[in-house]
Amino acid sequence: MQPGSRTTLALSLIIAAIPVFAQRSPRTQLSHTTESLRGVSVVSPEIAWASGTHGTYLRTTDGGYIWTPEQLPGAESLDFRAVVAFSADEAFLMAAGPGEQSRIYHTTDIGRHWQLQFMNKNPKGFFDCMAFWDRTHGVVVGDPVPDEGGKLKFEVLMTLNGTTWTQIPPARLPPAAEGEGAFAASNSCLAVLSAGGAADDGNIWFATGGKVARVFHSPDRGQTWEVLATPIMHGADSTGIFSIAFRDPLHGAIAGGDYKHPEKDGPNLAFTNNGGTTWSVSKIFPQSYYSAVTYDRGRKDPRRPRLFIVGPKFVYDFRPPRNPTRVSEHGVQFNAIAAFPQGGALVVGPKGTIASIP
Repeated sequence: MQPGSRTTLALSLIIAAIPVFAQRSPRTQLSHTTESLRGVSVVSPEIAWASGTHGTYLRTTDGGYIWTPEQLPGAESLDFRAVVAFSADEAFLMAAGPGEQSRIYHTTDIGRHWQLQFMNKNPKGFFDCMAFWDRTHGVVVGDPVPDEGGKLKFEVLMTLNGTTWTQIPPARLPPAAEGEGAFAASNSCLAVLSAGGAADDGNIWFATGGKVARVFHSPDRGQTWEVLATPIMHGADSTGIFSIAFRDPLHGAIAGGDYKHPEKDGPNLAFTNNGGTTWSVSKIFPQSYYSAVTYDRGRKDPRRPRLFIVGPKFVYDFRPPRNPTRVSEHGVQFNAIAAFPQGGALVVGPKGTIASIP
């Protein structure tokens, strides 16, 4: 599902009111493209990839001084909503769209050659998000499709070798609700723990929206699942959870709202300290639509986690015990964000927007 088509409690208590936020500008970077960007992946302070409309992907190897946009041959009609990179040479791309427009590509030679690893043959399928534990173990989530018995089940694919993708048997997954889907807004409706030596962690979380706003959780890489209720706004096709992030197996955040009415107050932001079993609504007031949320990978102190939350025209930088900071620039919009390993983040958006937050 996509726009336009169909930590903790302590942290939330620190945040009293948005109007008192300090403001500063992000460091914008010249992308050399005007495509809409919704995928971003950071490898190091120097190496990052981004992706977007019309089969576009970009790469930098010098910290953003030079971005080189390319178009994957034969993919001009595809919308690359996700990119996951592991080096300056290797990256995976996920295209979101109905049926065969949902695809997974892989390169190991800077994009000189791309291997089409998977194409969705179900005409009702629609990929939403992609995440990896390491370069050979990854997962993709797509919107619900009817199983052999007619029950709606989310499509969940996994790779164990970085080459072959296999669908988790629908019988393992709980049924989706009528009108429930996931959002391909920022490649962050899906979360796994891959940083900081957590490659062996078995947790998968993905978030939903529409008629309900729930979190699907597997503690064992897709063998078993539970469905967890959340307080996030829902009911219309444009509402729900757009993004989910975890900094460890217990502490996480969900963010969303109504993308058709971005100024509409929440509940649009919530936190968990028990792996998603329960969620506490943030005390931020007023709230608005948020398309992405991520933790600062360089912030290791569990008592003072740093969190980035992306809205259409701003990024909120939470660094307790300091007051949150609103990061914005006049006329610039944002869609997605990825954290640098040493701290800070890279954000992308419409019209080729790329900016860094220290």
